[in-house]
Amino acid sequence: MTGTSFEVAAAEGRVWPCPSCDGDREFVQPPCADGHTEDGGECPEWACADCGTAVSTAAPGAAVAAFRRRAA
Repeated sequence: MTGTSFEVAAAEGRVWPCPSCDGDREFVQPPCADGHTEDGGECPEWACADCGTAVSTAAPGAAVAAFRRRAA
């Protein structure tokens, strides 16, 4: 991913280290089916744009990333 891609990702998504890709990747939000965005909030569910690894930023009392591998 180039520096320009990181700038675009920061505007449209998030750039975080992906444990599956073993490097910094863009994370995007899939459509929220759980109603997190109904009140204008942000859905805590994110997915790596390259491999699909899921990340959740929601945890009681703190933001914690939880990783799950997508079946191949």
